[in-house]
Amino acid sequence: MLKNSKAFSGFSANDIPRAKDFYARTLGLEVSESHGILILHLAGGNNVIIYPKPNHVPATFTVLNFPVENVDLAVDELTKRGVRFEQYSLPDLKTDGKGIMRGNGPTIAWFRDPAGNILSVIEGAGAI
Repeated sequence: MLKNSKAFSGFSANDIPRAKDFYARTLGLEVSESHGILILHLAGGNNVIIYPKPNHVPATFTVLNFPVENVDLAVDELTKRGVRFEQYSLPDLKTDGKGIMRGNGPTIAWFRDPAGNILSVIEGAGAI
């Protein structure tokens, strides 16, 4: 029944104008807005929605992954744009000084949007 449905994902934010600025200006994504809902227009024709939620609680897991050819270069560029990368020092999850996890699965770095949701840049188009 849903096999041919063009499904999309979504998550919440507590400040849609601030989210719009971050996703459009900081990350450089194409965005639009409809009925107060932010729409991220991603490569390949995929869309993700960000909907307003006054009692928003940030996700404690990665809600959106951006495959890139080189995580180091992506981290450097995003850092210049004001993005701060998460630092982890857990037994199974350790990042280096730049916030990049290496050698334990795909090379990946996590950061947060203005609402506190976790995003990542992950190395390689075949990362999934």
